[in-house]
Amino acid sequence: MVKPSQPSPEAIRNAVRFPLKLPLAVRHGENDHKAHTHNISAGGVLFHLDTDLPAGSAIEFTIAMPGAVLGASSDVLVNCVGRVVRCDLENGRRLVAAIIDEYHFER
Repeated sequence: MVKPSQPSPEAIRNAVRFPLKLPLAVRHGENDHKAHTHNISAGGVLFHLDTDLPAGSAIEFTIAMPGAVLGASSDVLVNCVGRVVRCDLENGRRLVAAIIDEYHFER
């Protein structure tokens, strides 16, 4: 059986990014963090965080999507599993880029 290959970070960076500022709840190990997205693409998310997350770290995160953005009558939560690809310091805050490996919608 052939396993599907993971997209390279370069391929994901070339995806269309949407500059959406949305609330984000991040779980790394046993720690929960509140954050806000900077932008979102089909394969990943960029968000601001006050703590460092090492590249390669597995994370779970939930994005609160306004229903109006999705054409839904109410807000939708998107539960994601992913991994950190980079964490940079920008203006005293961490800017974290993560790949979305799995997701599902919760209404």
